[in-house]
Parts: sequence; C-alpha cells; structure tokens
Amino acid sequence: MRAGFPDFRLGNVLATSFTGTLSERHGDAVERIPTPHRLVDWLAVNGLVVDSCTTAQLDLARELRESIHAAATAAAIQDALPASAVQVINDRSAQGRAAAILTPEGKRRWQLSSASCVEDALSVIAADAISVIAGERDGKLALCASPTCQAAFFDTSQSRTRKWCDMNTCGNRQKKARFHANQRKNPRSAE
Repeated sequence: MRAGFPDFRLGNVLATSFTGTLSERHGDAVERIPTPHRLVDWLAVNGLVVDSCTTAQLDLARELRESIHAAATAAAIQDALPASAVQVINDRSAQGRAAAILTPEGKRRWQLSSASCVEDALSVIAADAISVIAGERDGKLALCASPTCQAAFFDTSQSRTRKWCDMNTCGNRQKKARFHANQRKNPRSAE
C-alpha cells in the first residue's frame, strides 16, 4: 500500500466496498482513491489487478462509484432508482471484458486477462452492483445509522438488522459518543 493515504474500508460485497472509497459523505468526506495509482491499489486488493490507470479512468471509476451509491441508497429506502445512475451502471457493466471463474472451493471469482484495463475492472464492479441492487443475493441493502456516514451496505446478518456499515469505525464511534454523553449526564457513574 502507498503511504500517506487513508486505509481502505474493505467488506464482503465488492460494489458496496467500492462505494466506501468515499466515506463520511455527510461529514468531513474522506476520499480513499484520490489518485489513479490509489485506484490501482484498491482494485488489486479486491482481486482486479490492472497495470495502470489514467486520470480519465479514475473519473469513470468515481462516476460509477457515485452511481452505485445513488442506486443502492434508493434501493435501501425503497425509492425509485435514479435513471442516470442506472444508465452509468449498465454502461460500465456492458463495456468490460472479464470472465467469471469457479474456484476449487466452489466460489465465483472474476478474472481479468493480462491485457485488461480499468474499464474491465469497473465492469465487474458494475455487474456486482446489479446483482445486489436487483435482489439476486441473500441479504438486503441498508444505510449506515451514522449521521455523518449514511453509506449503503449489504446486510447479510441473520436478522437483517445491522445498523453500521462498519462496526470498527462507524459503530464504535457512535458507541463512544453515547458513552461520553452518558458520562457527562451522570458524572458520578464513572467513579
């Protein structure tokens, strides 16, 4: 990983992990792919290795990220999907060259050829978003309960009542805030 950049927030769902490359959208936003090289890093961490990325390709990636976020947010609140977001997702999905392969463990994995480029990797992310938003996977889209985050995430918990996009960041931050608020209200309880 390249030093000096914020850590990636990785999850089990490619599309929503990709939207997490911009976090704290309703607070002090944190851009986790600020440069083309950082997008190459994120893709590699997620098994979509490409050799290089241009500024124009980074712009395409960010447009896809925001489109997935808009569509996933609409789906989570059971609102109509934004037509422009759907168009971008569909366009990116159709423009790539990637193959689904079966691993020895019985899992599907996407494979890019050695000649693949960022657009091919984006097509995989778009296809994953389509699968999630269309309801083809076991789980449900939800929005993070953190008022500064509100990221869309895919809840696969048994009860489908998960509140946070990431317990280690948003969940802990909210629990700490509640704890400190209670300490201020009841200063004697700390003794």
